[in-house]
Amino acid sequence: MNKKETSNPKEIRDQNFAPKKMNTYGDSKRKSNKNLPWWVELLFVQIGLPDSLLIKILKTKKESKELIKNNQRSLISFLFLIVTLVYFYPVIKHAKNKLDCEAIAERYIIKNKNITQITKTELKMLSINFCYGGQEIYELKNL
Repeated sequence: MNKKETSNPKEIRDQNFAPKKMNTYGDSKRKSNKNLPWWVELLFVQIGLPDSLLIKILKTKKESKELIKNNQRSLISFLFLIVTLVYFYPVIKHAKNKLDCEAIAERYIIKNKNITQITKTELKMLSINFCYGGQEIYELKNL
Protein backbone atom coordinates (compact mmCIF):
# COMPACT_ATOMS: atom_id res chain seq x y z
CA MET A 1 0.00 0.00 0.00
CA ASN A 2 2.84 2.32 0.61
CA LYS A 3 3.83 2.06 -3.01
CA LYS A 4 0.38 3.16 -4.16
CA GLU A 5 0.39 6.18 -1.91
CA THR A 6 3.80 7.41 -2.98
CA SER A 7 3.34 6.64 -6.67
CA ASN A 8 0.22 8.80 -7.13
CA PRO A 9 1.35 11.44 -9.72
CA LYS A 10 -1.62 13.68 -9.03
CA GLU A 11 -0.45 14.36 -5.48
CA ILE A 12 3.05 15.11 -6.72
CA ARG A 13 1.70 17.64 -9.26
CA ASP A 14 -0.52 19.27 -6.65
CA GLN A 15 2.41 19.68 -4.31
CA ASN A 16 4.58 21.32 -6.97
CA PHE A 17 1.94 23.80 -8.09
CA ALA A 18 0.44 24.58 -4.71
CA PRO A 19 1.64 28.19 -4.43
CA LYS A 20 -0.58 29.38 -7.30
CA LYS A 21 -1.69 32.98 -7.22
CA MET A 22 -5.33 33.24 -6.34
CA ASN A 23 -7.61 35.93 -7.70
CA THR A 24 -8.25 38.31 -4.90
CA TYR A 25 -10.86 41.00 -4.53
CA GLY A 26 -8.30 43.73 -5.27
CA ASP A 27 -7.32 42.15 -8.59
CA SER A 28 -10.88 41.79 -9.81
CA LYS A 29 -11.69 45.34 -8.68
CA ARG A 30 -8.65 46.66 -10.57
CA LYS A 31 -9.73 44.86 -13.75
CA SER A 32 -13.34 46.04 -13.64
CA ASN A 33 -12.50 49.64 -12.66
CA LYS A 34 -11.68 50.83 -16.18
CA ASN A 35 -12.59 54.41 -16.95
CA LEU A 36 -15.13 55.01 -19.68
CA PRO A 37 -14.06 57.02 -22.73
CA TRP A 38 -14.90 60.70 -22.41
CA TRP A 39 -17.48 60.61 -25.20
CA VAL A 40 -19.36 57.70 -23.61
CA GLU A 41 -19.29 59.49 -20.26
CA LEU A 42 -20.58 62.71 -21.80
CA LEU A 43 -23.22 61.38 -24.18
CA PHE A 44 -24.60 58.33 -22.42
CA VAL A 45 -24.00 59.01 -18.72
CA GLN A 46 -24.36 62.78 -18.43
CA ILE A 47 -26.81 63.53 -21.25
CA GLY A 48 -28.59 60.19 -21.10
CA LEU A 49 -28.77 59.00 -24.69
CA PRO A 50 -30.27 55.51 -25.14
CA ASP A 51 -28.03 52.47 -24.75
CA SER A 52 -29.15 51.06 -28.11
CA LEU A 53 -27.36 53.99 -29.77
CA LEU A 54 -24.17 53.12 -27.91
CA ILE A 55 -24.45 49.52 -29.08
CA LYS A 56 -24.86 50.66 -32.71
CA ILE A 57 -21.89 53.04 -32.41
CA LEU A 58 -19.63 50.36 -30.93
CA LYS A 59 -20.75 47.82 -33.57
CA THR A 60 -20.03 50.31 -36.37
CA LYS A 61 -16.65 51.10 -34.83
CA LYS A 62 -15.76 47.39 -34.74
CA GLU A 63 -16.91 46.86 -38.34
CA SER A 64 -14.97 49.89 -39.57
CA LYS A 65 -11.79 48.63 -37.88
CA GLU A 66 -12.24 45.28 -39.59
CA LEU A 67 -12.89 46.99 -42.94
CA ILE A 68 -9.75 49.09 -42.59
CA LYS A 69 -7.72 46.05 -41.61
CA ASN A 70 -9.00 43.96 -44.54
CA ASN A 71 -8.83 46.68 -47.23
CA GLN A 72 -5.82 48.65 -46.09
CA ARG A 73 -4.05 48.75 -49.48
CA SER A 74 -7.05 50.00 -51.44
CA LEU A 75 -7.87 52.59 -48.77
CA ILE A 76 -4.31 53.93 -48.90
CA SER A 77 -4.55 54.17 -52.70
CA PHE A 78 -7.87 56.02 -52.44
CA LEU A 79 -6.47 58.39 -49.82
CA PHE A 80 -3.43 59.07 -52.01
CA LEU A 81 -5.74 59.90 -54.94
CA ILE A 82 -7.80 62.31 -52.82
CA VAL A 83 -4.69 64.04 -51.45
CA THR A 84 -3.30 64.40 -54.99
CA LEU A 85 -6.53 65.99 -56.22
CA VAL A 86 -6.65 68.37 -53.27
CA TYR A 87 -3.02 69.31 -53.84
CA PHE A 88 -3.50 70.11 -57.54
CA TYR A 89 -6.92 71.78 -57.23
CA PRO A 90 -5.51 75.33 -56.78
CA VAL A 91 -3.34 74.92 -59.88
CA ILE A 92 -6.30 73.73 -61.94
CA LYS A 93 -8.50 76.54 -60.56
CA HIS A 94 -5.89 79.17 -61.44
CA ALA A 95 -5.53 77.82 -65.00
CA LYS A 96 -9.31 77.83 -65.47
CA ASN A 97 -9.58 81.43 -64.22
CA LYS A 98 -6.74 82.47 -66.54
CA LEU A 99 -8.44 80.92 -69.58
CA ASP A 100 -11.77 82.50 -68.65
CA CYS A 101 -10.12 85.91 -68.29
CA GLU A 102 -8.42 85.59 -71.66
CA ALA A 103 -11.69 84.68 -73.39
CA ILE A 104 -13.51 87.62 -71.79
CA ALA A 105 -10.66 89.98 -72.69
CA GLU A 106 -10.69 88.81 -76.33
CA ARG A 107 -14.43 89.46 -76.58
CA TYR A 108 -13.97 92.87 -74.94
CA ILE A 109 -11.18 93.86 -77.37
CA ILE A 110 -13.15 92.74 -80.43
CA LYS A 111 -16.34 94.45 -79.27
CA ASN A 112 -14.97 97.77 -77.98
CA LYS A 113 -11.91 98.41 -80.10
CA ASN A 114 -13.26 97.29 -83.47
CA ILE A 115 -9.88 95.99 -84.58
CA THR A 116 -9.90 94.38 -88.03
CA GLN A 117 -6.23 94.32 -88.99
CA ILE A 118 -5.00 92.41 -85.93
CA THR A 119 -4.11 88.72 -86.17
CA LYS A 120 -5.36 86.03 -83.85
CA THR A 121 -1.99 85.68 -82.10
CA GLU A 122 -1.79 89.44 -81.50
CA LEU A 123 -5.32 89.37 -80.12
CA LYS A 124 -4.31 86.57 -77.74
CA MET A 125 -1.21 88.52 -76.69
CA LEU A 126 -3.30 91.62 -75.97
CA SER A 127 -5.86 89.63 -73.98
CA ILE A 128 -3.14 87.97 -71.86
CA ASN A 129 -1.53 91.37 -71.30
CA PHE A 130 -4.90 92.80 -70.25
CA CYS A 131 -5.56 89.94 -67.81
CA TYR A 132 -2.24 90.50 -66.06
CA GLY A 133 -2.80 94.23 -65.64
CA GLY A 134 -1.19 95.51 -68.84
CA GLN A 135 -2.16 98.87 -70.30
CA GLU A 136 -1.51 98.19 -74.01
CA ILE A 137 -5.21 97.78 -74.76
CA TYR A 138 -5.89 101.37 -73.80
CA GLU A 139 -3.19 102.62 -76.18
CA LEU A 140 -4.93 101.08 -79.20
CA LYS A 141 -6.99 103.42 -81.30
CA ASN A 142 -10.28 102.49 -82.79
CA LEU A 143 -9.85 101.77 -86.47
